[in-house]
Amino acid sequence: MRTDIFARLDREPEPPKIEVPRMTRTRLALFGGTSAFYLAIVVAVLLSTWLVTLDWKIMLFRPYQQWPEIHGFLDYYVVLGQRGPTAVMVAAWLGWRSWRQHTLRPLLCLGAALLLLNVSVGAVKLGLGRLGPHYATQVGSAELFAGGDIFPSGHTANAVVTWGILAYLATTPRARRYLSALSAVVALGVGLTTVYLGTHWLSDVLLGWAAGLLVLLALPWCEPVLAVTESWILALRDRLLDRLRDRRRLVPSLPVASGGPRPGFFPQRPAGAEEPVRETVGVARGRAPATRG
Repeated sequence: MRTDIFARLDREPEPPKIEVPRMTRTRLALFGGTSAFYLAIVVAVLLSTWLVTLDWKIMLFRPYQQWPEIHGFLDYYVVLGQRGPTAVMVAAWLGWRSWRQHTLRPLLCLGAALLLLNVSVGAVKLGLGRLGPHYATQVGSAELFAGGDIFPSGHTANAVVTWGILAYLATTPRARRYLSALSAVVALGVGLTTVYLGTHWLSDVLLGWAAGLLVLLALPWCEPVLAVTESWILALRDRLLDRLRDRRRLVPSLPVASGGPRPGFFPQRPAGAEEPVRETVGVARGRAPATRG
């Protein structure tokens, strides 16, 4: 007999009823608070306040030299924030969910989240042009508008979005709680790992956490567009399948009786032609059998 674990791997006979998250008052309050925190971090760095001083103190402390024994492990752990590997892993999982639930919403949500992340984080990175700790030129400086692309931390924001999308798409409150806690721990660890390795300032990581959270909080506003996009894609798929079926129907086929010969590639004999004479092969005509003497 099959267990429940293997039964859950089968495709569901009908699309399940999934409750799509809406922009509630709680979510709006979180979005507003996170936006204020985001703006406060940017202003603090622009004005070279105590936050920039803390950045330099941590950088000069050089955590990777203080605790070198964990350097090797964290080199691998930080991959959980790289966009390429994490996007492939999460897309594979969400692709299976899309197939199982007869819906494109999981993949469309991932695509929309990554698009918002690239646009919002990329614009701020290029606009502020901050240099990273390894390329800093003046002690105590915020290193802004110097051609860098380190602020906010893309690793941290990507970890928040890529793993947080699993919690966003969870179908039960229990799974949503567990996945939210897991994604928060992973994102927190990735951000602190970049500080340990010296690839980001602490303020980069703080802004990266806020940037990723803003993307997740804004996803309910994208749901109507995603629903229209899904309907359009499915309608296009149905039209293409109908065209393929019509082409197959137009292909001529020769009727073959049950049990009868199938049409071959040899030319057919004209009607009324005589059957050719077939001779047995074995004994030649006109030859007498040999006698022993």
